[in-house]
Amino acid sequence: MLRDPDIRTADPPADASRDAPVLREGETCWTIARADRFAVIVDAADYFAQAKAAMLKARRSILLIGWDFDLRIRLTPDDADGGEVRLGDFLRSLVRQRPELRIYILKWDMAVLYTMRVQSLPMLLTDGVTWRRIHLRFDSTHPATSAHHQKIVVIDDAIAFCGGIDMTEHRWDTRGHCPGDSHRLDPEGEAYGPWHDSAAAVDGEAARALGDLARRRWRFATGQNLPPPEPNPDAWPDALAPQFRGVDVGIARTMPAYEGRDAAREIEALYLAAIRSARRLIYIESQFFASASIADALLAQIERPDGPEIVVVNPLRGESWLEEKTMDAARALQVGQLRRADRNGRFRIYYPVNEAGDPIYVHSKVLAVDDRLLRIGSSNVNNRSMGFDSECDLAIEPAEDEQRAAIAGIRNRLLAEHLDRPETEIASAIDDGGSAIAAVERLCRRQGRRLVPLPIRDLNAVEEAVVVSRIADPEHAAGPESVVQHVAKRLVLRHPLAVGAGLLSLTAAAWLLARQGSAARR
Repeated sequence: MLRDPDIRTADPPADASRDAPVLREGETCWTIARADRFAVIVDAADYFAQAKAAMLKARRSILLIGWDFDLRIRLTPDDADGGEVRLGDFLRSLVRQRPELRIYILKWDMAVLYTMRVQSLPMLLTDGVTWRRIHLRFDSTHPATSAHHQKIVVIDDAIAFCGGIDMTEHRWDTRGHCPGDSHRLDPEGEAYGPWHDSAAAVDGEAARALGDLARRRWRFATGQNLPPPEPNPDAWPDALAPQFRGVDVGIARTMPAYEGRDAAREIEALYLAAIRSARRLIYIESQFFASASIADALLAQIERPDGPEIVVVNPLRGESWLEEKTMDAARALQVGQLRRADRNGRFRIYYPVNEAGDPIYVHSKVLAVDDRLLRIGSSNVNNRSMGFDSECDLAIEPAEDEQRAAIAGIRNRLLAEHLDRPETEIASAIDDGGSAIAAVERLCRRQGRRLVPLPIRDLNAVEEAVVVSRIADPEHAAGPESVVQHVAKRLVLRHPLAVGAGLLSLTAAAWLLARQGSAARR
């Protein structure tokens, strides 16, 4: 793999054995806490509905911690439950009905500029009740150009949601990802494309631990201490069926060091330990595939004679020009190297399409290793999520056969959604042939909802230099000026004729980062 000697990746865990426990407090997770119920929720139509149902049961406290919140979005397509459908209206109605309830919203300060609109504040400052009981803050306590990327909702410390789904525009979609779904509209009434995402819900000690984590983040961002709420035994949504009961949950974080706050890199350690533990199948859903350390760990498994199969589901391409030039280029580099090393046909990377052949954007962040471990959270397979942005993931590693079978069932349910086949057919195809890759390729339809092999192109010299510089995918804070110098040095030494061709794109990217950094410092 191409490795920059000046950029450090996480050291391997002290015990990298396949048989060693993956979840280890203080190493691969921040803490391990018991959940009486653990549920995986796929796609935002179900997530928004379940989060709304849980918030309807709130008594004292709702903590909303995230990359972005758009209070204009619809939580449900209609008012079939008899309540408000838009997030802002719904939250205001809750505090009006319950004088003891307080709602705390913490969003990344740069998300306001990223979405190019300020839409939250005017919706909250409409009356005295809202002003006193709904508290909105913009979090700027992070290194320049890094992002607060955690997505956590905690209700009375009785139930907590954690995953990849932001309560913002362009997220709502059903598991069918139907072409032209009339409900898939942004707040301005503009249609957007199909979107795949995931989250998890927990209760018990795990919910209380996530509440503590959310309050710590609020305190660091605002200086205010929020006391734990009084117990609420009845916040779990009636319609949310848990796949696991009585399971230990590892909570893993990424946090960059900042103004006295220590760095945390448990998520990277969790990924690496989980990948090393695999025997038969590693299944990954992620928005990106650009992490150098994770690619190295997967490469080591590919090179093992008895290594597992690896199935990755990604979006076809990035959402923006900068993502295509950086993240997609990094993915091309990593995938190309893995494919060249894959002499036994054990690595595949796909993107999903719906019945019309429209690419489904993958925002989900899931890792399933055999039937041993399930991880779901906010972190992507990129360098930023390993050390530069704030992230929060949940992982379970059950020992009971029934719960381990449930992990395989969740993985099969995700594949069933992508392949538009019954879950039982997916399970039978994998069990009968002993190969998930063979099952996927046999069940893929030529038409209809399916998985398509991801096309990967060769990189030119400039693109490769940008990837290695990690200008948009760093592991730690670095100024745009030093990044430009680093890339220029590599180009001059290795490809002097490419310098002129690359200056324009590098300067543009550095200018964008510099603007973000100055805005964050303000």
